[in-house]
Amino acid sequence: MVGAERIGDRYGRELRDLRISLTDRCNLRCVYCMPREVFGTDHVFLPKDRLLTFDQIERIARVAVAGGVRKLRLTGGEPLLRPGVVGLVERLAALRQPDGAPIDIALTTNATGLSRLAAPLKDAGLSRVTVSLDSLDPETFARISDTKLPLSRVLDGIDAARAVGFPVKINTVVRRGFNDEELEAIAERFRGTGVAVRFIEYMDVGATNGWRLDDMVPSAEVVERIGRRHPLKPVGQRGSATASRWEYVDGSGEIGVISSVTEPFCGSCTRARVSADGRLFTCLFASDGIDLRPAVDDGDEAVADALFGTWRTRDDRYSELRGAQTMERPRPRVEMSFIGG
Repeated sequence: MVGAERIGDRYGRELRDLRISLTDRCNLRCVYCMPREVFGTDHVFLPKDRLLTFDQIERIARVAVAGGVRKLRLTGGEPLLRPGVVGLVERLAALRQPDGAPIDIALTTNATGLSRLAAPLKDAGLSRVTVSLDSLDPETFARISDTKLPLSRVLDGIDAARAVGFPVKINTVVRRGFNDEELEAIAERFRGTGVAVRFIEYMDVGATNGWRLDDMVPSAEVVERIGRRHPLKPVGQRGSATASRWEYVDGSGEIGVISSVTEPFCGSCTRARVSADGRLFTCLFASDGIDLRPAVDDGDEAVADALFGTWRTRDDRYSELRGAQTMERPRPRVEMSFIGG
């Protein structure tokens, strides 16, 4: 149905990873993602009838997998807020690559609902879990997430995921003056547990987080500071993975750093994103997306043409081009909460 010739974009990058947002809603209001002054009580979220149905999501995923996509990641907003998410995972887990191999199905979550759902998600066929966690200090966590939900609820969710056997990663967005004093503590908390922490440079995603370059902590500083306490050695990067990996010399685990600002990795990007209302975005920093819903209604071939046809014309490399011109005259960019980071 879908030939390999449809996969490469204008720079020869193949579509291998598809991130699917299940909802634009979230129960946190993290200041760098969904600041409350923008996403407050009067913010209008997508109505239920605008969300992709699970049948539509399954069709898009099935076509993507037939065309070479190897990894599916469920995102949001907060994907665990979408009713029926366990059933969707079960449906996606039944998909197979053309050679019969299973699909890697991941979930990015704030973990506030993970204690209840970890076991059912594991049974449904979810492969792994990534948890967004920016602080281990209850007061700092409350300030960054702008919520009354306790930090303990996130930590309990992580423990539940580990207890049922999920590989777990932690995503920590590092922002100077907010949580950069906790780098060593966060690394120490998960060292030796089998949980890898990925420290992410604070990025200029969307237009509502008030991003400034001065707020960004370079990944090199992160590695240097953690390595000062526990020596690190570099590990070879896996394929199109966004994180540069570093192992503790004493064998107690690893950390990763995602350096979109200081060391852009556009040249190896194999990711596309589908928003909760069915728009395809070929870059995290895109201004707009292509509506896939008409194609979904027309069948698998139409979806393949829309998905891979769009990818074939892709020339995105915002992070490589980021500089004075993009900072002084920024163009509109989709919000991270809308397409799942």
